[in-house]
Amino acid sequence: MASGGEGPTPERLDRPYADLLAGRLFPTLASGVRWGLERTEGALAALGDPHRRYPAIHIGGTNGKGSVTTTLAAVLGEAGLRAGCYTSPHLCSIRERIVVDGEAIAEDLLLERAAEVTDVVERFGLTFFEAVTVLGFHAFAREDVDVAVIEVGLGGRLDATNVLRPLVSAVTNVQMDHADYLGDTLAKIAGEKAGIVKAGVPFILGETDAALVDIFRRTAAAVGAPFHPVDATARLQDVELGRDHTSFSLKTRSWGEMRLATPLVGRHQASNAALAVEVLEHLPEALRPVRDAVVRGIAGVRHPGRDQIESLEGRTWLFDVAHNTAGIHSLVDTLDRLDLPRPLVVLVGVLGDKDWPSMLPPLFSRADLAVLTQPPSAPSERRWDPRAVGEAVAGVAPLRVEEDFLAALGAARGAAGDGTVVVTGSCHTVGSALTALGIEPLGRR
Repeated sequence: MASGGEGPTPERLDRPYADLLAGRLFPTLASGVRWGLERTEGALAALGDPHRRYPAIHIGGTNGKGSVTTTLAAVLGEAGLRAGCYTSPHLCSIRERIVVDGEAIAEDLLLERAAEVTDVVERFGLTFFEAVTVLGFHAFAREDVDVAVIEVGLGGRLDATNVLRPLVSAVTNVQMDHADYLGDTLAKIAGEKAGIVKAGVPFILGETDAALVDIFRRTAAAVGAPFHPVDATARLQDVELGRDHTSFSLKTRSWGEMRLATPLVGRHQASNAALAVEVLEHLPEALRPVRDAVVRGIAGVRHPGRDQIESLEGRTWLFDVAHNTAGIHSLVDTLDRLDLPRPLVVLVGVLGDKDWPSMLPPLFSRADLAVLTQPPSAPSERRWDPRAVGEAVAGVAPLRVEEDFLAALGAARGAAGDGTVVVTGSCHTVGSALTALGIEPLGRR
């Protein structure tokens, strides 16, 4: 990860590079979340259906889907394929969402590709996510990718990415998140995520709760999709965590027993890698990578902001985008397994529509100090009230509220001394911290 550069201005944090560039891509877009695939399908048809020009893999789920997506793309790249990788949301730049051969699309090329689709985007009244999805699919076609790995944005059934007919689709897990859009029970959320199941397309499921598995099983049977439930965790042996890797042993059908290591830290990342390997095993033989490509690809994956550990100016920083209760529990498990320098200070900014009463106590119980702040790039309608939250959770850990983000970052840095700062709660929080510290999410090669 590259670091350095001039410090940010308040304007840069309020309107980071990502938003400035997005405004140049599509100056006028429909706002909010608008369900339905008709607009995306219409726009893609007007562009000649670029998403039909290359084989694709479709990955959904509540947590871990981005890690699985980037791992698959890394392995396919090591296998000699020109792999496209589409993920969301981004941390610092919209360029992070559209990656080819392991590199985020260049700004000038992104603007050029956007100009090619702008008329269609405006004609069909696309939302931001729909527009960027169409842009990504178009860019992959123009870049002549051999295969694309596509992460679902929200839910599945009505997500803009669900226009795909992939070679393989998968769902990592089902947790409570986005209940206002997907439903207020795990069963309802599972039903939305099961919407990516396609007739004749192998479907891999990482969720293990019996009731939820049954929802996916029934959906697969109804549409005629081969169904492959996988307990990835049960397949793992000898999982070891370090500050820069997670290593584990995994038995596979195609490559026998393998000792693998991913630079993504956490036991949950071992499970994500195991699920990615299962997806690879269901690819057509012509695209299935050899053993060495699997090993090298998993070892070389880059997915910033996921238990990302950096050493800066004599202290340790851990950046994690955990934005729901399950994500926080994974982060806490990682903290419990790593011997990070003390004191441990957590800098937290959560969106107001998240379940922060459940998220904060387990994290704060590990902290020597918690600093609550406002993610400056968070949408105005989704901002939380750090002072009210601080009053509600007082007593779990020593607490400080600094609504100004740069002041909060400085307070956390000062309190940590030569210990550790954990930045978490939202992609907005992590992205703003990376920008302020001069860390480029995908680094430079």
